[in-house]
Amino acid sequence: MRIRRVVTTREGGYSKPPFDSFNLGGRVGDDPEHLAANRGKLAAGIGIAEQRFVWMEQIHGRTAVVVDAPRAEPVEGADALITAVPRLPLVVLTADCVPVLLGDPVSGVVAAVHAGRVGARVGVLVSALRRMVETGARIDRVEALLGPAACGGCYEVPAEMRDEVERQLPGSATKTRGGTPALDLRAGLWEQLAAAGIARIGQDPRCTLESPELFSHRRDSGSTGRIAAVVWSEPEEQQ
Repeated sequence: MRIRRVVTTREGGYSKPPFDSFNLGGRVGDDPEHLAANRGKLAAGIGIAEQRFVWMEQIHGRTAVVVDAPRAEPVEGADALITAVPRLPLVVLTADCVPVLLGDPVSGVVAAVHAGRVGARVGVLVSALRRMVETGARIDRVEALLGPAACGGCYEVPAEMRDEVERQLPGSATKTRGGTPALDLRAGLWEQLAAAGIARIGQDPRCTLESPELFSHRRDSGSTGRIAAVVWSEPEEQQ
């Protein structure tokens, strides 16, 4: 099996400001027709029918759900999706939180994880890895990608919050460029992946607050769209 991953930007879609233009989030207030056109374009670009995409109603928790077929509606109350079914794209939506895409190229088990501050702190990534193993993955074969997110230099938080997250996600505490307390969730998640035995970890280095081609909830005062990070497996003969 081959693990495929796609991370979108905000460019090239149909939505109007402040969701301009390739918004893929369905709960942000965008025009439904523009959202539908954007999701259709995503599916066409990947080459898999739109009806096969599996979405989540993300709630900043640690619930990881295994899916074995397309869903007509987003999976409720989930922040991680896992599947062993080929060509069943799993989608995580973000605009500062960390999208984590996981895959075992031998078993074909993949996972899409929404790791915001709360979810990362309470162990959503650990939950996803556990469900992957239950579904047939092997930890020493899993490959991980940490997608674009708010970087430690920008993600300012109160000192108490930083310390609380650090206690449960070691490696995440840092300082902004101005020297104030901050979080680097990707650094903490990297350490968590490594501690779990994941040897192949990649990272998209872009910061959502600093990169104008990405959506950012913090930068845009909460009124903005969402990028999508998508993962799926392909049988070798379809490469």
